[in-house]
Amino acid sequence: MSDWYLTPAHQQLRKEVRAFAETYVAPRVPAMEKAGTAESDLAQAIATQGWIGATIDPAFGGMGAGHLAKTIIIEELSRTSAAMGALVQASMLGVAKVIHYGNRHQQRTWLPRFADGSCLPTIAVTEPVSGSHVLGMETTAVRDGDSYVLTGRKAYVGNSHIGHVHGVVARTGPGSRGLTAFLVEADRPGLTLPPHAESLGLRGFSFGELVFDQCRIPADNRLGDEGDGRDIAYSSSVLYGRPNLTAVALGIHQAILEEVTRFATERHRYGKPLHHLTNIKLKIGQIASRLMTARLAAYHAAHLLDTGAACDTELMNAKLINAESAMDSARAAMEIEAAAGLTTDGPLERYLRDAHHVYAPAGTSDIQLLRLAETTLGQDKGQWSQRLATQAGGTAE
Repeated sequence: MSDWYLTPAHQQLRKEVRAFAETYVAPRVPAMEKAGTAESDLAQAIATQGWIGATIDPAFGGMGAGHLAKTIIIEELSRTSAAMGALVQASMLGVAKVIHYGNRHQQRTWLPRFADGSCLPTIAVTEPVSGSHVLGMETTAVRDGDSYVLTGRKAYVGNSHIGHVHGVVARTGPGSRGLTAFLVEADRPGLTLPPHAESLGLRGFSFGELVFDQCRIPADNRLGDEGDGRDIAYSSSVLYGRPNLTAVALGIHQAILEEVTRFATERHRYGKPLHHLTNIKLKIGQIASRLMTARLAAYHAAHLLDTGAACDTELMNAKLINAESAMDSARAAMEIEAAAGLTTDGPLERYLRDAHHVYAPAGTSDIQLLRLAETTLGQDKGQWSQRLATQAGGTAE
């Protein structure tokens, strides 16, 4: 059923990404797990494949392949390394702000560089104190002539230490319309990066802090108008953050099923493969069922997004289902492998750790449920998917 959504071009893209991941990414995973530092060389190799430009118009050098293609790219990378899938999804999230809110000059300047992999973008919204409460952010941007001066701190920024330009949302005034977005080049004076903290999973992925201390940027670096920052943060999260993280979870989930199937076939008990035991077979069937449902939700939502349909609720639901089911299946797989799953000789404990990193970004499961309830009760405030459907970044002319 999930293949119904896929064209021959999608199928070919999957083969290409999978081949790259198995050839170039898989051999690097043990070293990334051991070092736990940002993998910049591999990041550059992935970026130069052009996949970060999946949703960028070909007029700017992008693939123009759409959100379902983007889902497949992230899914296949995450099947081999969720850290590298996260790297690509975070950069694609950074692309969104320029596609939808960049002016013509900003699009011509940045989109071709994103598309060819020479520049990795990020988006920096979350702060240590306010967390996911966007309106509670404290980082400020003060207008000073032809410049803005930024002061504050951003946390959990995907690609923080390897990104070349950060999409920063800061406070320029009071209230919900007092947030504004900016493009801040990584080498700007006044921007520093504290060392990475150790993380549970996604080892090799860079997600750290940005510290702004009187960081001066040109007023031309502003994205949209003053007061558009909330809309830029929310729309990027809905249209890219949720489906992107859905794809990371989907890739992890696929890897879990493949690993536990291998284990239950190769490991023997009572003279037969482990999967001959009824309780093991039931658990594998449950994992397979969860994965089928999760993939259908993911592909359906991405397909609707590509058609320009109002699908915010489908995107929320896909993120909810995929984040929760990947963790549930990881736990079930750990029960099958038992003590063997606890060692670093196999990948299962990595899948379990990585799956937890999908839960919080772009809204926890509780947030998705609240938003779904608001839509059901007629309390939603419109659909970003429909509002920005026709805003595809224009042409390079």
